[in-house]
Amino acid sequence: MRFWCSTLEVPWTWRFQAYPGVWAAVLAIAVPYAFAQRQRGKYPERRRHMIFFFAGVVAFWVATDWPLGLLGASYLAFAHMVQFVLYSMVAAPLLMLGTPEWLARQRLGRLRLYRLSCRLSRPVTAGLVFNAVLVSTHSPWAVDTLRPTQFGSFVMDGMWLLAGIIVWLPVLSPLPEQRMTSYPGRMSYMFLALGVIPAVPAGFLTFASLPLYSTYELAPRVHGIAAGVDQRLAGLVMKLGGIPVVWGTIVVLMTRWAKSEGYGEPKRTTTPAH
Repeated sequence: MRFWCSTLEVPWTWRFQAYPGVWAAVLAIAVPYAFAQRQRGKYPERRRHMIFFFAGVVAFWVATDWPLGLLGASYLAFAHMVQFVLYSMVAAPLLMLGTPEWLARQRLGRLRLYRLSCRLSRPVTAGLVFNAVLVSTHSPWAVDTLRPTQFGSFVMDGMWLLAGIIVWLPVLSPLPEQRMTSYPGRMSYMFLALGVIPAVPAGFLTFASLPLYSTYELAPRVHGIAAGVDQRLAGLVMKLGGIPVVWGTIVVLMTRWAKSEGYGEPKRTTTPAH
C-alpha cells in the first residue's frame, strides 16, 4: 500500500485508493490541536478558532488525499495547481485564523522557533520565501524529480503548506507583534506578494507553446484532456485561483481601515444650549 500520492503510470480510474500517510498527517495536525484546546478549556473565541482550524484541516485533506492528490501527482498539471492554491490560499490562512495566541506562543516556545518566526514574518522576507518556493517547486526539474516518488511528493506538498503559512504571517499571525500595523501596508503586501508576482510564472504556463512537465505530458490522459490544454488550465489556476482570497482579504482590510478612521459613521450634531 502506498502512503502518499505520487506518480503512477496506469490509466486513471475513479476507483478509491487509500493513502494512510495522508490520514496520519491529517491526524498529526488535528489531534494535538484538539488536545490542547481541551486542556485549555473554554474561552471567549474558542468556538470560532476551532471552526477555522478544522476547516483548514479539511482543506489540507482535500488537497492531499485521493482523488485530487493523485490527479495532481500523476495525471494533470491543472489538478497539481489546484492543490497549490488550496494549500497556500485556503488551508494556510484558515489554520492561522484558528490558532489562538496562547497556543502559538506555547508551541513556538517549546520548539524554540519564536525568533525564526519573527524574522520570517517580515513582509519582504515572507513574500520572497513564498514566491521562491512557488517558482522553484513549479520548475520542470522540481516537478519531474519530486512527483515520481512518494517522499518527493510529500516534500513538495509540505513546502507548499509551510510557504503558505509564512506568506500569511504579516497579515494573519496569531501573534500581534508579527502582524503589520498599517492597513495600507497590509493591502499593498497582499497585492504584491500574492497577486502580482505569481502572475509571472503563471504566464509562462499559460502561453508556453510546448508542455513543460514530462510528468503530465507523458501521463495517461484523463477524459481526453490534452497535455497542452491541461497546462494552460494550470497557468490560469495559478494566475486567477487566488484572486477571490486576495481581493476578499483586501476588501476586509479596507473596511476595517475605514472603520478605524471613522469613515461611514454618522456625524453627531450638537444642540446649542439655551
